[in-house]
Amino acid sequence: MSKKSKVILIVVAVIVILTAVIAGVITVAGRNQKEVEAITIEDVDLTSIPDGTYTGDYNAFPVVVKVDVTVKDHAIVAIDLVKHQNGQGGDADAIPQMVVDAQSLLVDTISGATFSSKVILLAIRDALQSAAGE
Repeated sequence: MSKKSKVILIVVAVIVILTAVIAGVITVAGRNQKEVEAITIEDVDLTSIPDGTYTGDYNAFPVVVKVDVTVKDHAIVAIDLVKHQNGQGGDADAIPQMVVDAQSLLVDTISGATFSSKVILLAIRDALQSAAGE
């Protein structure tokens, strides 16, 4: 086999491997998106949550979120978006303030950043549920 043939074979092998990896990533991301879309977010009863700051997280590739939720006098006073690996969902960074303003997880998602919005809401729910002992 000539040197040129070996180079072509290597290039083809690399392309095949990269194609398989990309297809796998797309498949996992699509499956995660469908699973997250199927989750119904219910409100958390703030009267059962003592004062404090609670950490919550939620990972649904490609979105990874970590939040610190501060509760005082049974009200959400602050939500710090500690981590938001979001791909193209950066506009969803507005969700924590929307939750604070509404005092509820039942807020509209951000158009164009629906997946990231929902993952942020799930991280906030995780923090509040752990605070409530659920």
